[in-house]
Amino acid sequence: MKQNWKLIGMTLVLAGISGCASMSGDECASGDWMTIGYEDGARGYTTDRIGQHRKACAKHGIAPDFAAYRSGRKQGLVEYCQPGRGFDIGSNGGSYNGVCSANLEADFLDAYNAGYRLYSLQSDVNRASSSINSRERELERIKADMRSKEAALISGETETRDRIVLLQELKDLSERTGQIESEIKDLYEQRARAQIELESYQVVVVDLGY
Repeated sequence: MKQNWKLIGMTLVLAGISGCASMSGDECASGDWMTIGYEDGARGYTTDRIGQHRKACAKHGIAPDFAAYRSGRKQGLVEYCQPGRGFDIGSNGGSYNGVCSANLEADFLDAYNAGYRLYSLQSDVNRASSSINSRERELERIKADMRSKEAALISGETETRDRIVLLQELKDLSERTGQIESEIKDLYEQRARAQIELESYQVVVVDLGY
């Protein structure tokens, strides 16, 4: 069941992306407004969505069937406002626009918040990993620069005044190296803590049945 919700959620995300385009003249003319409303409701669109359809279809001299759209959207929202969908949206970092009715919203929000908590914890781990990779790449670049300057320092072709400059630059780079190594150590510790917290919460999520 959990896998089915994830599949449905991803399908709707992709559908939502393609649905952002204005409706064509043919779509407006042949539009089943109840179905359009249902699909928009199932994607969690707010009531502003019908305004976008109205503007798109007005260009082709066609007006939406508001009653049919509202009826379809209401049915679609029942599908959208299920706990499994809420968890899937939250765990993918999606937003909730307050579209669920009072009798469905409490359970939906509990699941959404659980999913979003999981997303946030995973994001903490990912950010730490990204920062580690960034610092390690910077460290490699500095070390390569230092090797190049050290080679120039011992070269017989380097003038005295240039050696003085190189020595200062090597000193600065050495200090920066120490800073980065310290930052990397802190980031590894930060990621380890975030990973532990993530794994602990994953157990909670399993217990909740998501």
